Amino acid sequence: MKEHPKKKIIVLKKKEQPAPEPAGDELIRLNKYIANSGVCSRREADKIIADGLITVNGEVVTELGYKVSLGDDVRYEGKSLNPERKVYLLLNKPRGFVTTLEDPHAERTVMQLVENACKERIYPVGRLDMQTTGVLLFTNDGELAKKLTHPSYEKEKIYHVQLDNDITPEDLRKIKAGFELEDGFIAADDIQLIDPTDARQVGIEIHSGKNRIVRRIFNHLGYNVVRLDRVMFAGLTKKDLPRGRYRFLTQQEINFLKMS
Repeated sequence: MKEHPKKKIIVLKKKEQPAPEPAGDELIRLNKYIANSGVCSRREADKIIADGLITVNGEVVTELGYKVSLGDDVRYEGKSLNPERKVYLLLNKPRGFVTTLEDPHAERTVMQLVENACKERIYPVGRLDMQTTGVLLFTNDGELAKKLTHPSYEKEKIYHVQLDNDITPEDLRKIKAGFELEDGFIAADDIQLIDPTDARQVGIEIHSGKNRIVRRIFNHLGYNVVRLDRVMFAGLTKKDLPRGRYRFLTQQEINFLKMS
């Protein structure tokens, strides 16, 4: 019988998958932890470790190849490091959602709107009350969040306000000049009618971060706010972003926030 040539058996190698991100109790090399925090490259991280500039849980570490977990307190020259990728997300918040991380009494929170946006744990910067709509920023960059919400930085906010009655020119002047509320003096940076033919539609610019401050300003003068929409926060707008949707900030927007 004629011999048939043996078939060549080809063994396909299993495609290598990228290593998964470590869980909180898994160990990663210290230089990778530092590099992921955005301080420098891994090679440069080795140098600052050797120079004794890194502490882990309060102890100086100079050993190259040292491993840490995500739960460890790692600091560079006293400053706490976070190895997570920094995320910056802008939501056009709809009505009826509470701005909170967790609230057992709330049926709907803003976190539900962004829960599938990224694997990193992000949180809202500042607050919008349940019935207020508009620009709401989320991030895991604690340093930037603190900067944007601290009163000393005076980040501008612009709101579109719909009132239950026509506002008088005198009351517009009062809001611009300022007056005392129960928690101190307040004045708008700017205020004007959005449409000269509709005195119920008002645009107000203010930098105060006091709770429900826009509603309280108009309530103080006898008006009820029917709708309140934040159209700008720290230079960010919701242009072309449908209500209830979100988008990630561009690098240019992130740079602007950090430099301003």
